[in-house]
Amino acid sequence: MEQKAKNVSPFSNKSRNAYVVEHLTGSMLALLEEKPIAEISISELCGMAGVGRTSFYRNYSDKEDIIKAYVERLFQDWAVQCKEAPDLPVREIVRIVFSHFEANRDFYSLLNKRGLVYLFKDIILDLCGFNPDQEMVAAYSSSYVGFFLYGWIEVWFRRGMKDTAEELTACLPQ
Repeated sequence: MEQKAKNVSPFSNKSRNAYVVEHLTGSMLALLEEKPIAEISISELCGMAGVGRTSFYRNYSDKEDIIKAYVERLFQDWAVQCKEAPDLPVREIVRIVFSHFEANRDFYSLLNKRGLVYLFKDIILDLCGFNPDQEMVAAYSSSYVGFFLYGWIEVWFRRGMKDTAEELTACLPQ
């Protein structure tokens, strides 16, 4: 009896998943250029990405999760810098964060245009180490830093993203 060759994808599960995430992210960003997120359907997004709805729901619970995951990946660059030196002065943290925003201005302009800046809040709180189960001082300290950064980021967007990282750090006491 002759065995037939199996029709197996050359991609591993990890590679297939990375492909799905990459294509859904790229498609979401392209569609956001055209219209608000509320006007983008899951079917349209999956069709443009060339993936099935099952693949979407395996990775995300809603459309905003795509943006959150992408922002988290982008934030990792500056988050690593801040975590490697936990005693950085606030001035340096502000410089690092806003240098990141300046370097990725087009992407963040798109999110601002589509009213999606609020998605940063929870990500920033997580990166600052906030956990409601922390001891009181730690919880309030980490939330203070997180909301401080989020507040400055939101004001920066509202002011038209015109202030540079250097100008913002100059606002802080030495």
